[in-house]
Amino acid sequence: MMWSTASEAVPESGLAATARAELERRFDRLLTANRGALTRLASSYTDSTADRDDLVQEIALAIWRALPHFRGECSERTFTFRIAHNRAVTYLTQKRAQKVEAVAEIEVADKAPNPEADSARNQQGARLRRAVHTLPLLYKQVVTMTLEGMDYEEIAQVLGISESNVGARLSRARHMLRELMEVSQ
Repeated sequence: MMWSTASEAVPESGLAATARAELERRFDRLLTANRGALTRLASSYTDSTADRDDLVQEIALAIWRALPHFRGECSERTFTFRIAHNRAVTYLTQKRAQKVEAVAEIEVADKAPNPEADSARNQQGARLRRAVHTLPLLYKQVVTMTLEGMDYEEIAQVLGISESNVGARLSRARHMLRELMEVSQ
């Protein structure tokens, strides 16, 4: 394999080529083993399939960049999810302004023939979306991941907290949502 620089092409040593091939195998194995979970994680932080796919790609790139620095102080799965979580939080922060605009445009699909009931459901859905988006990030994370079907153990691994902490955050988030929904009536 050849690495080219601006001035000349330098042959890669046999040892470096072997190390790079091993790194590529580890990377492929990690992505293959965790692809579904990483996609679910990305889905819990994004509103659209396109954003989810972008985030999954950014997560994969972040894992590739971090993998050479993996010291084995935790499992590869925990390492992978921690990187994914951190990248997702950064992505969410960068997309915050765009996300607020996108949430206002989302409509709740309802096939109810009654226009009055349809209007009430749309208003309720919009109030709930606004309430979820006003939650502090640590509560919004657990609500979003729960709505995506993740269990306490998965959420705990992603966020690097205990399962009991996930339950406590979810309980507080539900309480906050109830209060927000009552205020907005």
